[in-house]
Amino acid sequence: MLTRRTLIAAAAAFTLSAGAASAQDWKAQYPELVFAVIPAENASGVTERYTPLITYLTKQLGTKVTLRIANDYAAVIEGQRAGNIQIASYGPSSFARALMTGAKIEAFAIEVNQDGTKGYHSVLYVKADSPYKSIDDLKGKNLCLVDPNSTSGNNVPRFAMNKMGITPDQFFGKVVYAGSHENAVIGVMQGTCDAAFNWWNDEKESNLMRMERKGMAKYADYRIIFTSDQIVNSPLAYLDSLPADLKAKIRDAFFSIEKNDKAAFDKIYEGKQLVWQPVDNSSYQAIVDLNKFVDDLRKKKGS
Repeated sequence: MLTRRTLIAAAAAFTLSAGAASAQDWKAQYPELVFAVIPAENASGVTERYTPLITYLTKQLGTKVTLRIANDYAAVIEGQRAGNIQIASYGPSSFARALMTGAKIEAFAIEVNQDGTKGYHSVLYVKADSPYKSIDDLKGKNLCLVDPNSTSGNNVPRFAMNKMGITPDQFFGKVVYAGSHENAVIGVMQGTCDAAFNWWNDEKESNLMRMERKGMAKYADYRIIFTSDQIVNSPLAYLDSLPADLKAKIRDAFFSIEKNDKAAFDKIYEGKQLVWQPVDNSSYQAIVDLNKFVDDLRKKKGS
């Protein structure tokens, strides 16, 4: 005889079995998930910083997660556009570029600074003992940018210089794409470039400070001669084609990492960031517009 209690128990059992079946379905479809990172630093640095996260995600998701170290920003964009990279850590402009080139992806988490803000800046470094006080002083000198899809290392600088009436490839003696933020700084260190654009959160954290902590550079050897307006922080994104329950499990893994494996999170940012917070694609519309502006600029001025 059916009773209310047996009906409730049957419904609960069905829900559990359906959930288990659903999980098995996506695990069969995705026996491996690929997590890729844009190259802000050298490959060994990325591996060291992200390996604990990959181990954590494999445990939390119950399926193998593999770290992919891309050679350039475009490789991450193309990997997600082709569906070969399920989860990626982007910069704002590279994420916007992925959307613009047809990648079906969703931003789900945003980096958060120690003071709770969700933005950073593009800065222009010169050697501390150089005579340069402003961008105007660099006419005819060599400039290091980072990558065509870098926000702080290319698009924001080009936007800012356009407002100053500067066409980089005409104003500077040479414009070099260094490939990563670290390489841009090294370009100034070695004299390949007289100045380099880079990311900078605040007085407490920047790419240059990270390099100093790794013994790659001395912070005091450089001086900032330009600081941009604030840029929205970098997102994490997954394919929008992933099953809803897998997306939910990924979000839960990232948002609960401080509770479940704080050491893995701190390894990524060296204890200089707060845990990620939710975000969506709409937060990056201004960056899509910025990319379009820079694209038009290149077409008009051949830069």
